[in-house]
Amino acid sequence: MKIIDQEQVLSSLSFDALINALNTSFAGNFLMPQRQVFELQPGDPSHNAFAVLPAWDEEVIGVKSFTYFPQNGEEGFESLYSKIMLFDRAHGVPLALVDGTSVTLWRTAAVSALAARYLAREDAEHLVFFGSGNLASYMIKAHLSVRSYRKVTIIGRNRDKVDSLISQLQSEFSHVAFVAGQSDKETIVSACTICCATGSPEPLFDGSWVSAGTHIDLIGNHHKHCRECDTQTVTQSEVYVDGLTNVLNEAGELLIPMAEGAFSQQQIKGELADLCAKRVSGRQQESSITLFKSVGTALSDLVAANLVYKLSN
Repeated sequence: MKIIDQEQVLSSLSFDALINALNTSFAGNFLMPQRQVFELQPGDPSHNAFAVLPAWDEEVIGVKSFTYFPQNGEEGFESLYSKIMLFDRAHGVPLALVDGTSVTLWRTAAVSALAARYLAREDAEHLVFFGSGNLASYMIKAHLSVRSYRKVTIIGRNRDKVDSLISQLQSEFSHVAFVAGQSDKETIVSACTICCATGSPEPLFDGSWVSAGTHIDLIGNHHKHCRECDTQTVTQSEVYVDGLTNVLNEAGELLIPMAEGAFSQQQIKGELADLCAKRVSGRQQESSITLFKSVGTALSDLVAANLVYKLSN
């Protein structure tokens, strides 16, 4: 059995290869039971948690386990630690133990970009990105791999982090204009794609500012009572999700409008697997506002870990 560390994951993966692998697997045969997330001390405002995410396809069986301690940074630790165990599908033989923390960064960004490949306008030029954490550079690079953005506006609470991120990305993508911005009407109106990867408990922008033809990508929130967008944003959008079971158990972006009676499960157009398998269509009209809500899927962990394993052989 192989032990695959963070450095091997980072040196093995590319977004083109991972996005294509995800597309193939989501279009194929797989099983993905509901993930189990356990608060270590129910009611504790710190929300420290342990989670188990199983999935299997025709090649491999996998389970990702992770711990989430949001306040860890205050004591010099990472907020998330994760490992993925892979087994052979034919006989159940253990294949590899893969660093799940780095895989999570890659697969989260790749799933977001895969959805955008179906839902964002092909002529999209301006990406507005909310967030400046560990995911930010991965997310932006993934989206740049599926659309030819000319401008990326980055909005974050920590200006030093935003400036550092801009400097890093500008050195890699000299043809793209990276700027720091703020959540105001002018910025949101001009966006072709809005991507949110934050821990914000409240909407990041006013839904009335969103222009026709915009694609909205929401990946930061995993709590029923929190949301990165408001109800208007949801009700005016064609809504897609990475996986119905987990989204309808965790995502306040949809659960809050549903509780308000403004939105229903029946209005969800489809899952990512439906898009990949062509069971539902992606963007049909240039003027449509599309929205993709992701809370993470075990299948994406499985696919990314298996791709790393195969590339390591």
